[in-house]
Amino acid sequence: MKNSVKIVIDDKIPFIRGLLEPFARVCYLPPVQITRQAVSDADALIVRTRTRCDERLLDGSSVRFIGTATIGTDHIDIPYCEARGIVWKNAPGCNAVSVAQYVSSVVASLALRDGFEVTDRCIGIVGVGHVGTQVERMCRALGMRVLLNDPPREANEGREGFVSLEQIAQECDIISLHTPLTHEGSWPTFHLAGEAFFAGVKKRPVVVNTARGEVLDTRSLLKALSDNRVSDAVIDCWEGEPRIDARLLERAYVATPHIAGYSADGKANATRTMLREIARFFGWELSPAVAVPEPENPVVDLSGLSGFRVGRALLATYDPMTDCRRLKASPADFETLRGNYGLRREAAAYAVQGYTDNEKPVLEKLGFRLG
Repeated sequence: MKNSVKIVIDDKIPFIRGLLEPFARVCYLPPVQITRQAVSDADALIVRTRTRCDERLLDGSSVRFIGTATIGTDHIDIPYCEARGIVWKNAPGCNAVSVAQYVSSVVASLALRDGFEVTDRCIGIVGVGHVGTQVERMCRALGMRVLLNDPPREANEGREGFVSLEQIAQECDIISLHTPLTHEGSWPTFHLAGEAFFAGVKKRPVVVNTARGEVLDTRSLLKALSDNRVSDAVIDCWEGEPRIDARLLERAYVATPHIAGYSADGKANATRTMLREIARFFGWELSPAVAVPEPENPVVDLSGLSGFRVGRALLATYDPMTDCRRLKASPADFETLRGNYGLRREAAAYAVQGYTDNEKPVLEKLGFRLG
């Protein structure tokens, strides 16, 4: 029967309304209302990281499928789900380009603030999965020296192309974290950037965290900033969020409410993935057509600009300082700022004009259309 399946969906997931209604009874709820009672008669959930899918939520329910419109899965109790035959799916890589846009825009902002040439800087990427690979791509396009650290990949692929965390600490001007959060196994990442790591830094790096808050030890970072071992911090993912550390908020050069991956393009990718997975699970014929709005100003004109013009093109697509000012002005609104975020577009939605022959290949590698 058409309405025999009930789906509970996080109401902050964009581009999904109306697409599953022909197949099921759909209930859209804010995360705080996705409770044990609300899901007791649901067959499927589509959630984000703010919904902890574990025994406390699911015990006694009829849930058979969980889709999370995110890369991360640490909010899903996977052993519990698998022991009870609950199928779960995530959206690996959905917002990888969006996070890379955030990091490259941060690099552009730093370069314009401090007047350095990006080709003279070395960035260390810790965690080279879907996201780290896109960050690598953009930083290489900018001409930066790039060092990669990923022990699981190194174990599978060999040492070539990878370096130790100690070498990252010693040689990099910018260190960007992109690992999942793990507490066990051969390479746990909880507090990976902690006291020992910061003791090894040599070049007063800028530390960027767009991974998970607990990958970085807040107390150790604050001490490294106070001791002038780290020059700046760029924090999108926080320990204890949404109750974030006021001292780190004040000290960070860029502070944002966990929105690095929140481009319209990345969100649309996640929604498409969820639609495909839930349709496959229930055997529905569903075409996940998701329309993404055009940016307000889709043309970036570099004519008449000077200096690091490629950086200015990046900042025309996304300037992290806008989100930073909002969070610093009202840190108590962390969840509101995150939940009601105005989705930005990635470089592919913009046409650049007024570029030089030297800038053209860089802009193309960054994903821009050339007008």
